[in-house]
Amino acid sequence: MLEALHDWIVHVVADHGILAIAVLMTLESACIPIPSEVTMLVGGALAATAFAGAGRELDLWAVVLAGTLGNLLGSWLAYWAGAARGRDLVDRFGRYLLIRPHELDRAQVWFARRGEVAVFASRLLPVVRTFISLPAGVARMSFGRFSAYTLAGCLPWCLALAWAGRAFGERWRTVEHTLEPVSWAVAGALAIATALYVARRWRRVRTEYALLDAARREGLGP
Repeated sequence: MLEALHDWIVHVVADHGILAIAVLMTLESACIPIPSEVTMLVGGALAATAFAGAGRELDLWAVVLAGTLGNLLGSWLAYWAGAARGRDLVDRFGRYLLIRPHELDRAQVWFARRGEVAVFASRLLPVVRTFISLPAGVARMSFGRFSAYTLAGCLPWCLALAWAGRAFGERWRTVEHTLEPVSWAVAGALAIATALYVARRWRRVRTEYALLDAARREGLGP
């Protein structure tokens, strides 16, 4: 299935060029897990004369610009979704997400002070980069700072992948196969961390929400 997705991305980018890169990178940054590694590598490969001789030829800097601006737009969409509905959803379903009642307020303070580090660093990591915008929106991080650090993180990511794609040309899959273990390692680390997080927090969160519900029934809570 993953291979079929990769092949589909190759065909879409080869057929539609810069527009396809911009749309795919927008979706990837809006929490839809379309691998940006494949999109940008193929875009870069199409900027290589040897590869482009078989079809569409693209300009490297146009590829980088399309990928970066697509990422920024997708990040805005995820940020606005989090800012518009995130707090209500967390208040309503936080217990099922294992978020303790007071922690969203703490997250807002943390993002206000240090969110730029998380946003910038996450944009340079596979998997994580796809989802960082939503919690930034939920925590109401400053939109200007969010945009600046998102752009600062997306530009080198897109440039590095597009440049590698152009350098390798038709052999761009060599780079993809090199990056694939990193993506799986990050995903595996996230899965393990999530399992430990759930096991540790389930009882504590359930207890706190039970107390909060009891206080609300007595008219003592928010």
